[in-house]
Amino acid sequence: MKVLFLHNNFPAQYRHVAAALAADKQNQVVYGTMNKDGALPGVTKALFKPSRGPKEETHHYIRGLESAVLHGQAVWRMGNELKKRGFVPDIVCGHSGWGPTLYVKDVFPDTRQINLFEWYYRARGADADFLPDHKQTDDDITRIRTRNTPILLDLAHGDWGQVPTRFQRDQFPEIFHHKLSVLHEGIETEFFKPAPAPVPLKLAKLDLSNAREILTYSTRGQEPYRGFPQFMRAAHQVMQKRPDLHVVIVGNDRVAYGRQLEKGDSWRKRMLAELKPDMSRMHFTDLLPYEDYLKVLQAGQVHVYLTVPFVLSWSLMESMATGCLIVASRTEPVQEVIEENVNGLLADFFDVDELAEKIVYALDNQKKLRGMREAARRTIVERYALKDLLPRLLRMIKDVAAGVIPPFEGQVAAAAAKAAQRGKAKKA
Repeated sequence: MKVLFLHNNFPAQYRHVAAALAADKQNQVVYGTMNKDGALPGVTKALFKPSRGPKEETHHYIRGLESAVLHGQAVWRMGNELKKRGFVPDIVCGHSGWGPTLYVKDVFPDTRQINLFEWYYRARGADADFLPDHKQTDDDITRIRTRNTPILLDLAHGDWGQVPTRFQRDQFPEIFHHKLSVLHEGIETEFFKPAPAPVPLKLAKLDLSNAREILTYSTRGQEPYRGFPQFMRAAHQVMQKRPDLHVVIVGNDRVAYGRQLEKGDSWRKRMLAELKPDMSRMHFTDLLPYEDYLKVLQAGQVHVYLTVPFVLSWSLMESMATGCLIVASRTEPVQEVIEENVNGLLADFFDVDELAEKIVYALDNQKKLRGMREAARRTIVERYALKDLLPRLLRMIKDVAAGVIPPFEGQVAAAAAKAAQRGKAKKA
């Protein structure tokens, strides 16, 4: 089987599935990307680059669409070069939204296509109007609707779609659900696991070997979308009450999601200026290699994860798989994986005092809440383990490549949906 993966980044969400397909010598795997760095055994990289960026005079509603078209054109050129060299894929697996997937069918009209959908933009009822300072104007509402244009094009011409969680699937109009499988990419539960015995935290640039209590927090960026201001305020409260507590914050000093700040400004700078915490006990590591990141998770007594109603971070599932004692936000994406007081503690996203209280409670009751750690790991092992989800994803790719639509995953989803409807009808 010949497989073409498309993603601006590399290897991103396709790291495991691309490697697994490439391990079979009967397959030929090409990965189209803009990222020159990195490699996977047996995977051939094909680079693409837009000819230019969107123009400033373009209507601001459709600058994102113009960017997507330019990315799609770049992939169209790359695809034609691949075709000249004799590579015609049986299936394309591509990330939808940025544009690489837009014109693949025009290069390879007989090739099947699975799009990875992460988010459908809504002005109301999800991330866009959740934060108090994000007041939606009429212009925002119509702009956000327009932002879905490249995603809608992919929904129309793609053969099938993959969405990581039910919450993310449910953001899409119901008319499209019959073309979507809820299938997470999978968590490496044999890597992200509790340490056999307590190990002092010692990294190249951070030695907390003598720390009695460690509170951890990890996201790609440090922004309101991931509750960074609330975490900082709550952590500061707890630090004032507990002089032995150290706080370890993993992630870059940037906004990964949500509204950008002026150049030179950052939420880290803002929160440090507001709180003036004891920097001998608050540690910013920026992003870490996986091995060091795992050590941080294993060493912490409590781990905090907060998010607005948006794409669920892998970091939450990785921390759960590691057996962390989680204090998280009581928001919909989180509640899909955390049952309150069973495999984690939840607090109102905006209530800093409640968040601080839950952190203190967790710190004070380590032995009592040990079962919560075990339940958190069990949730990921039973529902999101890579070893179980990867074979399902591989089967879905093979099914769609062979023209089996809906694939087995889609048939299972349809049966589950019918069963749920029957259950609702009986209750009514």
